[in-house]
Amino acid sequence: MIRELHAQIRSCTLCRLHEGRTHAVPGEGKVPADIMFIGEGPGYHEDQQGRPFVGPAGKFLDDLLASIGLRREQVFITNIIKCRPPQNRDPQPDEIEACHDYLDAQIALVRPRIVCTLGRHAMAAVIDPRLSISKSHGIAYRKSGILNVPLVHPAAALHKESWRSTIEQDFRKLGQMLKREIRGEPQPGEQHAPPPQKTEPKRPNQLSFDG
Repeated sequence: MIRELHAQIRSCTLCRLHEGRTHAVPGEGKVPADIMFIGEGPGYHEDQQGRPFVGPAGKFLDDLLASIGLRREQVFITNIIKCRPPQNRDPQPDEIEACHDYLDAQIALVRPRIVCTLGRHAMAAVIDPRLSISKSHGIAYRKSGILNVPLVHPAAALHKESWRSTIEQDFRKLGQMLKREIRGEPQPGEQHAPPPQKTEPKRPNQLSFDG
């Protein structure tokens, strides 16, 4: 079913970003997986290869995974938007909305114990827009039964040394969180994600792949 979903993403024209893409980048990894990483959007290298996190930030993510005994093949990696924005600008609200049902479907198929958002835009889209990445990184938020952990984006850590040590520390915490989650143990300091600010109108179903 994930193949059918990703085939639909590769041919998607729901927003303007399809006009300038080389490849859509649905995501990749193990299905189901204990951990799912959700970044902000594809960059140049990802657009060229059609794969998530394959540039310098992706190499750093691989190193971070290795630091807690994991390989890329053991997790699932995707982004809140599936096509590269021009000049790597921030994703726009309507672009995030256009990909929202795709992301929801991926989460349902991957069935992660833990969702890790990478960067403030992913944190806002997946957990809560009122959170601050500088204050919330590394904190466990329970939402819809899934443990959500916002993390600094690996690309930011490559440009600012203090962020590098922050994300390395948070990954060490993440490794312990995963062990506790697998054993069914409580997470120290776990918080419930804040309730939505308001009820949004239901979006029309955009997905039509067959199971």
